[in-house]
Amino acid sequence: MRRLIWNVLSLYVPLWVFGLSLARGAPPFLPERQPALFPRQELVTWDKNSLIVRGERVLILAGEFHPFRLPSPGLWLDIFQKIRATGLTAVSFYVDWALVEGEPGQIRMDGVFALEQFFAAAKEAGVYLIARPGPYINAETSGGGLPGWLSRLKGKIRTSAQDYLDAITPYMHTIANVIAKAQIHHGGPVILFQPENEYTLCYDGPSYTQVNNYTVNTPSLACLDKEYMAYVQKQYREAGIEVPFIVNDAHPVGNFAPGTGTGAADIYSFDYYPLAANSSDWSTLRNPLLAYNITTHAQMSTGTPFSISEFQGGTTDPWGGVGGGDQAALVNHEFSRVFHKLNYGMHITIQSLYMIFGGTNWGNLGHASGYTSYDFGAAISENRMVAREKYSELKLQSNFLSASPAYLTMQPENVTLGVYTDRTDLQVSRLVGDPTSFFVVHHHDLASQNSVEYTLRLPSSRGNLIIPQLGGALTLSGRDSKIHVVDYDLDGTKLLYSTAEILTWKRSTRKKVLVLYGGEDETHEFAVPASLGPPIATEGHYPKVRKMRSLFVVQWQASPTRRVLVFGTLEIHLLSRNAAYDYWVLGLPTPSPVGRFASPAIAQDAVIVKAGYLLRSADILGNALHLIGDVNATTTVEVISTPSRVSSLVFNGKRVKTRTRHGRLVGEVSFESPDIVLPDIERLNWKYTDALPEIKGTYNDEAWTRCDVTTTNNPRNLSTPTSLYASDYGYHAGSLIYRGHFTSEGTESSINILLEGGYAFGYTVWLNDTHLGGWPGSSSDMFHNQTLELPADLTAGSSYVLNVIMDHMGLDQNFPASPQHMKDPRGILDYTLSTRDKSAISWRLTGNLGGEHYRDWTRGPRNEGASYPERQGYHLPGALSSSQLQEQRSRSPFEEIPPAGVGFYATSFNLSIPAGYDVPLSIVFKNETAGPAKFRATFYVNGWQFGKYVNNVGPQTRFPVPEGILNYDGDNYLALVIWSFETTPIKFPGLSIEIDAVIQSGYEKPALVEGMRFAQRLDAY
Repeated sequence: MRRLIWNVLSLYVPLWVFGLSLARGAPPFLPERQPALFPRQELVTWDKNSLIVRGERVLILAGEFHPFRLPSPGLWLDIFQKIRATGLTAVSFYVDWALVEGEPGQIRMDGVFALEQFFAAAKEAGVYLIARPGPYINAETSGGGLPGWLSRLKGKIRTSAQDYLDAITPYMHTIANVIAKAQIHHGGPVILFQPENEYTLCYDGPSYTQVNNYTVNTPSLACLDKEYMAYVQKQYREAGIEVPFIVNDAHPVGNFAPGTGTGAADIYSFDYYPLAANSSDWSTLRNPLLAYNITTHAQMSTGTPFSISEFQGGTTDPWGGVGGGDQAALVNHEFSRVFHKLNYGMHITIQSLYMIFGGTNWGNLGHASGYTSYDFGAAISENRMVAREKYSELKLQSNFLSASPAYLTMQPENVTLGVYTDRTDLQVSRLVGDPTSFFVVHHHDLASQNSVEYTLRLPSSRGNLIIPQLGGALTLSGRDSKIHVVDYDLDGTKLLYSTAEILTWKRSTRKKVLVLYGGEDETHEFAVPASLGPPIATEGHYPKVRKMRSLFVVQWQASPTRRVLVFGTLEIHLLSRNAAYDYWVLGLPTPSPVGRFASPAIAQDAVIVKAGYLLRSADILGNALHLIGDVNATTTVEVISTPSRVSSLVFNGKRVKTRTRHGRLVGEVSFESPDIVLPDIERLNWKYTDALPEIKGTYNDEAWTRCDVTTTNNPRNLSTPTSLYASDYGYHAGSLIYRGHFTSEGTESSINILLEGGYAFGYTVWLNDTHLGGWPGSSSDMFHNQTLELPADLTAGSSYVLNVIMDHMGLDQNFPASPQHMKDPRGILDYTLSTRDKSAISWRLTGNLGGEHYRDWTRGPRNEGASYPERQGYHLPGALSSSQLQEQRSRSPFEEIPPAGVGFYATSFNLSIPAGYDVPLSIVFKNETAGPAKFRATFYVNGWQFGKYVNNVGPQTRFPVPEGILNYDGDNYLALVIWSFETTPIKFPGLSIEIDAVIQSGYEKPALVEGMRFAQRLDAY
């Protein structure tokens, strides 16, 4: 996924890079279908127009969804069903190598990290998969998915350095063996495979200064290690991957396109993000037409479909950012209307939106520039809700293209100005088919918020047409685009043209049903053959109709009131866009192996149903239509079209009382409000223990890791006698604690210390148990330098200990390819003890217990931090009844929080959520907006770290915790690690568990995710 540095970089760099690629000339023409490359599978092939699956052309409209960001496998089907319900046909997914091989040589792909249930859920929902297992994934994950232990390698990562190749090979073979079993020719959903990710841009020069700032140098394509890409591909092929390889070029310049030599993929693809992350408006817009178009595609990859592996489906948000709501508002339904349709005008037939569902950076899996939420402003929100208008807009677009097989072989023309419209401030992209044509109309200024009137001049089978024919003008609102159709085939019935957009059309029992929509109060027009017979208005006001040259021309204005016209055997629904959002198009299952996967049969053998919040799937059994879906209010369900006659309706297994209206089956699904009582967290009984016994004079740290490494392979050269870089000792996440021992000479007056922990990190320093100061964190600082005064009464010959606790916010990603950014150290970078040589201090370090040899395999290598209670395992369920915590005193965090220290608080509560309801819950911190206290808190739910809250930085205060992690039918364990930077006691502002929504649902209830429970850790210190 595009990261912050690339969003900034690409505003200034790209076009000279773009020209460099085009100067190479077009690759040789490739044959239209290439099964010979895959002698053991012929189910997935391609030509220049589209992917071909099981001999049928398939439009791959996909969205990105990472199973590791939703560690409740029982909810994966829920997400897949919501994706398929939009009409999307595929999901692209990453695997985070750092989570499955946290310990070198120990690859653990079980529990929440197993993929078999992910594959099964995709198959059940009918969603094809595009596998992207890395080794490098970026994805705003710590290290870009590269394990922290790679930082100790001498060779450069993401190159053909032998030690790096030796490190990645076991992982690649393991993950390939897992994915290979899920390939389509083995009965699974995987149809494409992407080796590596965005391995297409690098720097030639140095990237580090002594204090670890990056110097941006001129980008180059020459320094790419093509042998490395070839090696990765070879390993995956040898391990059983037989579906086509697709490349994801970080910028559309043709790298690794077919015919470009070593490391070339089978299908060329790239990623593009028109809006820079965290922009508050569209001022950072990068016009896609300046980066890619049909001409550049033909030059780069003539024989493969026009493909975008990652197109913007939301945006990242940094510490101190705008928050998930504003992210969603930026890359919203208007963005989808403008930029997705712009791509359709170029004949994109493989496109994946990054993200369709973001999820959560639980357990410290995120990178240093992002906080716990990975909502991303995606169409499906972090708490799995589909209430964002972008979700409905995707549904309109996907269902139109699914119902329009002509699109897959259309030929695009270059964008025009003043050719097909009467305005030069509107651009039109024409897609030419036989005989159908699409005309995609958008503002020349893509960010324009102006509403303009226009007419069309369109060629058709009836000659050139000036539209509207019945007078007036069409309207294009600001930040909108429209697809007008000409000579559109409805299974032998021709829709000569429509200025209203098509949602879908289907063959019903004795008729065809066409659904058109437009923006409210906009005028639209369409024409159908007069041979169908004059229209009969069966519902709503009769529109303006005129018979012209053997045509019926109909002009209407979109309004909240539906209009239905019947022309013989053609029934047309005229809707406003908002009314169209309530229409659902659900394919009926076909015999195995196709099932619910996209195919021409699924596209036509489908039902159209008007409903409410969500419909997941449909089946016809006898004369009954069975629907699985969700409602958040009492909802009228209306069956608009079915391919066979139905006389009854069943919703979530319950028969619905129905009536007939205008020949359509109508029923009401009642919403019954459940009785849900949530615990008052502030009134629970809490146990407390000091989380920093290390600062007490009696503490023994002999079991800690001795910092005795004198050399490092980190790109930042050591400026201390021994390395204090945490990754050199196997600590890569959570928090870190250093203890520096020295014998005083009585002259020391200060300590100057430089630390790096990533953006928003903080640290606190004590001399023995005397608080010296610290840094509470900032959204703009990833390292900090500070001089701290020592007490004036140090005794010569006495021993002292510097205690430094710091937060580790995750490793940097490694983008572009050549700089070794993920090796960027975390920990103490440098220090100076006044009047003393640096060697006067000997250091010990701890992080999560065991470091890379982590204890909790079920939750992975990054879930725990360095504090004493975490090392003891007190954050795990069962600890509350242990003798260790039973002996601790009762104390609530809502009493006074002690100054300048870290405390551990634990409690339990019961939930009883009634069956049949999907009730997303969140842990919510009350935030002080005026002069917020400087503290941070990490919380665990049933042992899973699901939030890192920084009160003085933000923006996140609401932390969704999914069902399955939360036990909805019994006891739950909640633990807090609260770290105060204030020098006086503070009042904890407040904490609650809250309901995000109450949905009466046909979802499949997830099982409780089992993880390790508390047991005394005999080697804990």
